[in-house]
Amino acid sequence: MATTAPLHAPLGATNTDIQYVEAPIRAFAIATMFWGVVGFLAGIVIASQLAWPLLNLDLEWTTFGRLRPVHTSAVIFAFGGNALLCTSLFIVQRTCRARLFGGEEMGWFLFWGYNFFIVTAALGYVFGITQGKEYAEPEWFVDLWLTLVWVMYLVAFGGTILKREEPHIYVANWFFLAFIITVAMLHIGNNIALPVGGTGRSFGAASGVQDAMIQWWYGHNAVGFFLTAGFLGMMYYFIPKQAGRPVYSYRLSIIHFWAIIFLYIWAGPHHLHYTALPDWAQTLGMVFSIMLWMPSWGGMINGLMTLSGAWDKLRTDPALRFSVAAVGFYGMATFEGPVMSIRAVNALSHYTDWTIGHVHSGALGWNGFIIFGSLYWLFPVLWKKKALYSQKLVSWHFWLATLGIVLYITAMWVSGIMQGLMWRATDQLGFLQYSFIETVAAMHPYYVIRMLGGVLYLSGALIMVWNLYKTVTMVESEEPQALPSGAVVAAAE
Repeated sequence: MATTAPLHAPLGATNTDIQYVEAPIRAFAIATMFWGVVGFLAGIVIASQLAWPLLNLDLEWTTFGRLRPVHTSAVIFAFGGNALLCTSLFIVQRTCRARLFGGEEMGWFLFWGYNFFIVTAALGYVFGITQGKEYAEPEWFVDLWLTLVWVMYLVAFGGTILKREEPHIYVANWFFLAFIITVAMLHIGNNIALPVGGTGRSFGAASGVQDAMIQWWYGHNAVGFFLTAGFLGMMYYFIPKQAGRPVYSYRLSIIHFWAIIFLYIWAGPHHLHYTALPDWAQTLGMVFSIMLWMPSWGGMINGLMTLSGAWDKLRTDPALRFSVAAVGFYGMATFEGPVMSIRAVNALSHYTDWTIGHVHSGALGWNGFIIFGSLYWLFPVLWKKKALYSQKLVSWHFWLATLGIVLYITAMWVSGIMQGLMWRATDQLGFLQYSFIETVAAMHPYYVIRMLGGVLYLSGALIMVWNLYKTVTMVESEEPQALPSGAVVAAAE
């Protein structure tokens, strides 16, 4: 296989005869930003509740325990999920030179079906109707609906690939297809349950340590395939688009794909160190987690080196800065994760805010930034505009969000390591030196800093919403005359 793919593969089709499905994709793009603001705002609310518990308001619907899954699901499944559906359905049509299988009707079914799942799941969280599983809280009837929508998603995506005019299947589609198939397997495997009467409740098929093992096989691979493989599909399309360069090494992208797909699925047990899970299973998860470091950094290097010969565009295209910074955060998070999977490190980090900092360095930095960079490129294309309304606002968004991330993750790193050390500190007689409430009190200033970091991140997102709104509503005479680097609308698109 050649080191680089043909230029047309990463940069899209040039066949103007194909009428691509775009209206549902525009709806997904708008929903992505809407749910992003909702998710970030919910995160600020629950971060504030940790710093000032009275903000729970003594109402069952507004407690941290009810709102926390609203935040995680709004950011992961609503913001991230809508972004994945938006970009994957956009990319597969252009790289395959084929209209979406099922046409606009399929696109609209996926849009309304998926967002109906989001709303019903969120209502369940607020009213306390959940399974109580991390990232898998919705009850059985919501899970069944999502299964139907997801099967149709696979049909639409896979059908488009099958009827493609382009003989080559571009690597972004490999990642998207692996994400769709594996998430389906994880979702079904972890949600086999027996409904109880007419209560809307259910009992899981597995129990005890088996249930924990299945849950973290699901939970970690929700990160591995939903938040990594799918987003790597974005990286492999939009960075070449924004930089105007082919992928640095197409061969490396294929190695990256197969190594990630094989290794990630085994890493879940590292969430269960020092539990009833057999030691061999814990060690297996640790070893595969450490092995993941290599292909993850191979993908990071591939993404960054795609800018070879185009690094100067970082000065003029702030949207490209988002995508490149996202790859840097991807590299950082995929280094930190394997380190935290080592049992000796995990003994200090587990159950502490260090884990929260790690998760958010990936979610805010990698997932959030690659979505922002992709949307800044997509909106002018989808709405047939010459350029974004304001490049300066993109820069403001970038620096506000970056500062927010730095405040957030450094506060959680310091807080988490301090927590772990306080929990294990003993005096000369072997008694614990600190009560649990003393460790909670010590966290307060770091929780306030974390909340402020979230406010900055949300502020940047609101600037983006305004910028994209103005981009969409610009009349022809208002549009900027100079096209920003990486945001050129191809004639075919």
